[in-house]
Amino acid sequence: MDRIIYTALGGAQRLLEQQSAISNNLANVNTTGFREQLAVQRAVPLQGGALFPTRVANATVTPGTRHEQGVLAETGHALDVAIRGEGWFAVMTPHGEAYTRAGDFSVDANNMLVTKQGYPVLSADGAPIELPDRGAITFSTDGQITALGAGDNPRDIQIMGQLKLVNPDVNQLVRGDDGWYRMADGNIAQPDPTVSVAPGFLEKSNVNPAEAMVAMINNTRSFEMQMKVISDASTREEKANSILSING
Repeated sequence: MDRIIYTALGGAQRLLEQQSAISNNLANVNTTGFREQLAVQRAVPLQGGALFPTRVANATVTPGTRHEQGVLAETGHALDVAIRGEGWFAVMTPHGEAYTRAGDFSVDANNMLVTKQGYPVLSADGAPIELPDRGAITFSTDGQITALGAGDNPRDIQIMGQLKLVNPDVNQLVRGDDGWYRMADGNIAQPDPTVSVAPGFLEKSNVNPAEAMVAMINNTRSFEMQMKVISDASTREEKANSILSING
């Protein structure tokens, strides 16, 4: 009887972990550049496998990611930029260089190009990007940034830098608990000149809300089924103990 309960408990735990991933996806349906999180599980041999050669448990590993591109939505905002196809923007977080698909940038009080969270966007040489005060900013499709200062002659347009656009193998990237992607080996990704961007656009989340809701409902039903198995097993065990007590 204990084996039934432990099996159902293991299944319920995996379902709770899967539900967490689904909930996170639904919470980020409107998050720019968000990549759908996948709950990944693997079989794990039981300890003392020589005694139980046909039995395995399952465990959740680092969540995977669905990397298909989201829809590009035109915003017309000068500081919005989306990556076309594969590639990532490089930014500097408190924990080092990281990568994102979110291009909803802004200019902070120090005239630095920053992410929505206030982290510096990096240039191709790995440095923060400083922009002129109240200047008109333009991105080209290759990530070059030009600016025209307030009141300047149009002929005085300046090249301010080049976005650091990278395109490492997605299998080399891991998503941290803070939501930023980093190289799994701790190295820094090198700029890739083949990555192109779409100025005035933002990439939407690639989460399908309808599919996520269906997955959540199915997951809830499966969890309830595991709970019923545990309840029924406990009831049968109590009845068996009661019978044994009477016969004793």
